[in-house]
Amino acid sequence: MEDNLKPNEQHEAKMMASDRDMASNLPISGEDNFPEVFATSRMIALMEMAAARLMKRLLKDGQLSVGVGVNITHTAATPNQQEVWAVATFLHMEGKLYRFNVEAFDHAGKIGEGEHTRAIVSEERLLTGAVKRFEKAGKETH
Repeated sequence: MEDNLKPNEQHEAKMMASDRDMASNLPISGEDNFPEVFATSRMIALMEMAAARLMKRLLKDGQLSVGVGVNITHTAATPNQQEVWAVATFLHMEGKLYRFNVEAFDHAGKIGEGEHTRAIVSEERLLTGAVKRFEKAGKETH
């Protein structure tokens, strides 16, 4: 296991955009209406996946990497049933945060770009903290 990432180190994540990845699949009520193109939220998830996979070798047992920030622009629409991929390029550390340049593509060209930050956390501590946050607020978790 290596101690850290090197600047400009990259990883790519690919997928085939399907019905479940379309913006038209996002509505939560009848008043919502979105087009049948690759959803921005799915593009960001793919960008996060590329960065998370690049960090995977840094993780110890019980750790995972979590996204803590995104600054993304979605610049072009991708129709259903097209291959899309994201490339995460490690930029540098910012304290305990890992900063990445992320870009997304389809076979017609670039569809999005921006920056993404991730952190390494204890999975147990993250989940326990989430539950305690709701307990403190007097809310139930399901």
